[in-house]
Amino acid sequence: MSVAATTLDFAPLIPVWAIGSLAAFALVITGVGAIRRLNGWLWRSLSVLLISAVLMNPSLVEEEREALPDIALAIIDRSDSMDIPGRREAADAALADLRARAEADPELDLVEAEIGNDENGTLALDAMQAALAGIPRDRLAGIVMASDGRVHDMPEDAGALDIGAPVHHLLTGDPDSGDRRLVIVEAPRYGLVNAPAEFVIRVEDDAMTGTATLTFRVDGGEPQTARITIGTDTTVTAPIEHRGANVIEIEVEPGREELSLINNRAAVSVTGVRDRLRVLLVTGEPHNGARTWRDLLKSDPSVDLVHFTILRPPEAVDSTPVDELSLIPFPTRELFEERLEEFDLVIFDRYRRRQLMPPLYFDYIARYVDNGGALLVTAGPPFGQATSIYRSPLAAVLPARPTGVIATGAYRPEITEQGARHPVTANLAPAEGEDPWGEWFRRIDASVLGGETLLQAPDGGPLLVLARAGQGRTAILLSDQSWLWARGYQGGGPHGEMFRRVAHWLMGEPELDEERLSASAFNGQLVADRTTLADAPPPLELEWPSGRTETLDMASAGEPGRFTATTEANEQSGLVRLRSGELTAVAALGPLNPLEYANLRPTREVLQPLVRATGGGSYTLGTGEQPDLPGMRRVRAGTDAAGRNWYGLQRNERYIVRGAERTPLLPALPILLLIIAALGWGWRREGQ
Repeated sequence: MSVAATTLDFAPLIPVWAIGSLAAFALVITGVGAIRRLNGWLWRSLSVLLISAVLMNPSLVEEEREALPDIALAIIDRSDSMDIPGRREAADAALADLRARAEADPELDLVEAEIGNDENGTLALDAMQAALAGIPRDRLAGIVMASDGRVHDMPEDAGALDIGAPVHHLLTGDPDSGDRRLVIVEAPRYGLVNAPAEFVIRVEDDAMTGTATLTFRVDGGEPQTARITIGTDTTVTAPIEHRGANVIEIEVEPGREELSLINNRAAVSVTGVRDRLRVLLVTGEPHNGARTWRDLLKSDPSVDLVHFTILRPPEAVDSTPVDELSLIPFPTRELFEERLEEFDLVIFDRYRRRQLMPPLYFDYIARYVDNGGALLVTAGPPFGQATSIYRSPLAAVLPARPTGVIATGAYRPEITEQGARHPVTANLAPAEGEDPWGEWFRRIDASVLGGETLLQAPDGGPLLVLARAGQGRTAILLSDQSWLWARGYQGGGPHGEMFRRVAHWLMGEPELDEERLSASAFNGQLVADRTTLADAPPPLELEWPSGRTETLDMASAGEPGRFTATTEANEQSGLVRLRSGELTAVAALGPLNPLEYANLRPTREVLQPLVRATGGGSYTLGTGEQPDLPGMRRVRAGTDAAGRNWYGLQRNERYIVRGAERTPLLPALPILLLIIAALGWGWRREGQ
């Protein structure tokens, strides 16, 4: 819309300071002449003032102006907390009302922006600054933000933003609604394996007091419950069961009033780290492989090794006392009765039953395994003889029974079909075109009683058998020739890697479990991995954070015993629970405890400093498609922009000039004649 406007304009012919000095001088002369009553002072002063006016070069400017409409910015919160029933509908109704008012006002344009989801919460200021980058600040009429008020990027000093227009907050939701939420006050990032980790949590409830029931799950396992007081910081413990990420889920039962059950759940990822592993190695007699086992275990910086070698058995015919021949006595009572539970792994290397250990101590070791301990037996010829440790209470936990046959002759160990699938020996076999493993020359024949045979001789005789016994694990190596690989005989073999894996499998490293399920989410996809000794795994069952369930078939990952499944992960943040057969796992979509769900009650307190600093107003809309909408007014800049039931958008009165015509107010010739007349009259008066 074009309008005509006339303004007075000055175009000084010389600097304004010079004109001002001349005018001041004229006024001084006028004052002096008036006081002394000099003839002609008035006319001379008038002449100087006329000269000053001419030098200012005044003119009338007639402009054809095109008015520029003001711009209002509408910011609508689309974050996940707005999914609470009624909030999104109220925000949409407020936006529709503002659109209608802008369409009816030719002097007002509307720019719309949205606040999306972010792992750092609701970033309203980021959305506002991005939208303001495309709006001239001198045309900004105001900002209208429809949100539940849960904003997570407000600066400490809201006045420093210097927006230059009022910001109005239209609060969606019911601020008097109640909700129960679970707050993680303190949580460790690391914890020792097989030790409890302590958490400080608090249950907040706006509608009730008393106690509430908590449910704990570690890595999606069986739930455990506890009762805690609402509104009080409470310390709880959860076991750290393995190395790496341990995901502890904590959930509180629903309260009397609930906005959502999402913030009734929380999860903490605690990285399990092992304290130094304690290994007891007992070598029954000196042999070539004894130092190889010692060097292998000592090379691992996380292992504390206690090694005893029986140099001289008690039954040896010698008049020298045993305690004088030994470097230190073999502390059987201390090791196997008092301190056995302190060891993570016990290894018997070519050990035979002697008078050093009574049968009761072997029973202690069997119970140690049943209760979660680990036992490795590296068998030599004594294992197949009458002094075999199999002829002791250890037979209850050992996975192989000797037949009494000691096979000799050169052979090359082979990985079995189960061994190709088992993580302990997977990918260790020589690839096509590579040199075969070096030969061994002796094995102890045995019948496998259970577990998995990972290595065998060419004739099918077992060499390496792993098994679970009670809560613990056992392994037996039916040859004392593995040291040949360590020495590089005929090219050697994977001695270090294979038996390091055996030791870590025995100590419960989850990455080496033969039946394992894990999952991770990234780039909008959920990837699940399954390790199994079976030909195919059971179907994969998913439970998404929303409660939706899904079943997927897992495909081969290209390696024996490895299967995978991939699916889109487009749901809201939270934990995905996975199940395949009896195995369970969890994976996090986005942050474990997103700020967006920390508190879902509507609030005006967060945005209030910004609203006050800009002279805006805060109004409660409520919920639903027909909220309590305030009125909208256009106000002059600098006046009140908010009332009890209305908000104002300021008029900036900006325009662009399409054309202009300038008319001088002091034409040169008439003014020159006036100046000459004034000076002449002044001279005449002085001459009288």
